Amino acid sequence: MSETQARSSRLLFLLTILTGSFLLFLVQPMIARMALPQLGGAPAVWNSAMLVYQALLLGGYAYAHRLAREPARRQATIHLGLFLVALLWLPIGLADMQPPSDGSPIFWVPWLLIASIGPLFFVVAAQAPLMQRWYALSGNKGEPYALYAASNIGSFAGLLTYPLIVEPFTALHTQKWLWSGIYLLLMVLVAACTVKIWRTSSDQTDSAATSEATMPISWKRRLYWIVLAAVPSGLMLSTTSHLTTDLMAMPLLWVIPLAVYLLSFSVVFADNQRPAYWISRIAPLAMFTAGAFIFLQGNKAAIAGLIASISLLFTVAVALHNEMYRTRPAPKQLTSFYLMMSIGGVVGGLFCAIVAPMLFNWTWEHPILILAAAVLLPKIGLIPINESDNKLPYVMMGFGLLAFVLGVFGSIFNPESLSMTKVIIGSVLIALGVVVAGFRVPFLLVMTGLLTLNGGWYNAQLSFDGVRMRSYFGTYTINSSANGRVRSLTHGTTMHGMQLLDEPTRPTSYYAPNSGIGKALAQTPLLFGPNASIGIVGLGTGTLACYRQPGQTWQFFEIDRLIVEIARDRKIFSFLEKCAPNAKMTLGDARLTLAEVPKNSFDVIALDAFSSDAIPLHLLTQEAFATYRRALKADGILLVHISNRYIDLNPVIAAEAKANGWYAALRRNSPTNAMIKDGEQPSDWIALSRDPKKLFKLTGKLDTQKSRDYNADQWLELDAPGDTRAWTDDYASVLPHLSLWKIR
Repeated sequence: MSETQARSSRLLFLLTILTGSFLLFLVQPMIARMALPQLGGAPAVWNSAMLVYQALLLGGYAYAHRLAREPARRQATIHLGLFLVALLWLPIGLADMQPPSDGSPIFWVPWLLIASIGPLFFVVAAQAPLMQRWYALSGNKGEPYALYAASNIGSFAGLLTYPLIVEPFTALHTQKWLWSGIYLLLMVLVAACTVKIWRTSSDQTDSAATSEATMPISWKRRLYWIVLAAVPSGLMLSTTSHLTTDLMAMPLLWVIPLAVYLLSFSVVFADNQRPAYWISRIAPLAMFTAGAFIFLQGNKAAIAGLIASISLLFTVAVALHNEMYRTRPAPKQLTSFYLMMSIGGVVGGLFCAIVAPMLFNWTWEHPILILAAAVLLPKIGLIPINESDNKLPYVMMGFGLLAFVLGVFGSIFNPESLSMTKVIIGSVLIALGVVVAGFRVPFLLVMTGLLTLNGGWYNAQLSFDGVRMRSYFGTYTINSSANGRVRSLTHGTTMHGMQLLDEPTRPTSYYAPNSGIGKALAQTPLLFGPNASIGIVGLGTGTLACYRQPGQTWQFFEIDRLIVEIARDRKIFSFLEKCAPNAKMTLGDARLTLAEVPKNSFDVIALDAFSSDAIPLHLLTQEAFATYRRALKADGILLVHISNRYIDLNPVIAAEAKANGWYAALRRNSPTNAMIKDGEQPSDWIALSRDPKKLFKLTGKLDTQKSRDYNADQWLELDAPGDTRAWTDDYASVLPHLSLWKIR
């Protein structure tokens, strides 16, 4: 093969690998976005989706490994044939499967995704390892592992392209055809590669595969690769949950940990090994500094915590993947290596997406995986030490035990908040960590001490005290004030309702009498008479039940069975028991369950379906509002809770009102410090109605001021920016409404 031909051949295989990887990781956030109207916005949905992707990736790698044993021409024929069969699933989209009416969708979600894109994902997933094998079979020279770095660059590009370019500027139906078109291009490139190996390979069994059978890889080495792959994979998913707990479950936030994870492969498998080497060397220091921030109490999605989480994930992934690369086999055993890597990815995914939610009442998988990474890090010291000293291991163990004891002491001394004592102890622990780096057990003890100091002990107490609960949809904590007067419910770190135990029927938090919802529900008898029907989407602690008046009919719509159990347990919250014990409770996603109620059922619907700190995106689309409009009476009122720390949902609702004939008003409640201490919280509520007279009767004359100043007795005219599009199931992007400056 001439130099020109070799360059052309390498370019062809490189382009095929890049295109396949780009396509593979473009479809991940795309299909998850398509599924939001059915699956809701819980972070666990993305983890379930990632588990499916990892399982299909494993299937693709196993297929590539098995196919490599066949004669080269047979490989080409079979693979191209599968590409043709997968055409039956184009254009991509969701299978026609309805979610379970109640209960957790933890197993249903994977089946939906497999039925929707399984064959397509499977055949594209085989590209990276199979094209590298074909690259060698076609007579090319050079290290095929370097092509895996290119594969991950393509994956990285595909991930970032979706939330930054594809989602903001194209509708879902356009995205389906865009992806399908790139798939056809990939099939053409694969066909060109088959021509290459057809011309350069005889129809004989691959000699590399034969020699592979005579040079087996030990199962100890295979298990080592699996573990090294499992920890970063699991850490990527646990980091995703950690970051999205207080933000909207959207592709931009989903893909950040995954993109960083993929970037680690590009660094490790690159021809230039210096970056991977130096990142692996500083990995212990990065773990200590990041570990000092991740679980600090009160650190609610702060920039420091976000940077610490992403930095920790990247450093650990590079260090552990670099250890895999260092122990990689010869190129002829390449597919076996990638198969073990893929098995490890699935193991990490299973642990985070299936096992952990059923086993733990908090996200304990995150610190567990951090500690596992501490054990697996290469034994590289940070400072020069005379390792010939026989007493050195005992000294290091002593330092490790000292660090662990200090961490426990500091956490017991002041478990909840950051203090100067904790800062001093944390600094000592980091210094001890620098000394013991390279000694696995002492290093693990120091890391355990750090995590215990900065939130670990506090969270363990909550778990052991039984005030932590977990479901597929989130992690909940029952908090009580020091004086025992206030009890509250938090989802992640966002408060979702509170009760004053000495005034158990007084609505508090976002639902106080001066809030938009408080004003509306108090005036319901004047607006709709004594027999009004009220529908509440999102139960929380059941606070709104205490606005119920005699003669009214109330129905709650809640997706999480655990929330229903919490709200109905009078030993925890007694709003329902005292105010609306006979209220109807409907379990399931509100869009699906509201679609089943008779038309014109409700005078008022209140939308308060939070997923941590944000309303799930699929509940704010035009299709969702059409469901609410159908369930409301002609002059009914829809109230939407849009309080949010990071996303301004006002323009989204305003655009919907403008596009579909709603009359709308905003009430912003900004209580004084004294009112906050008495249980009230700031809140933003929007009231919408198709009847302007009914809305006027609720709000009175609207204030047209554009400021956000608090006005205790006035509703504001809803501002509708001209450049804001109403969201639909086909198009929705939160990027224009994301207030990053608030994340501090």
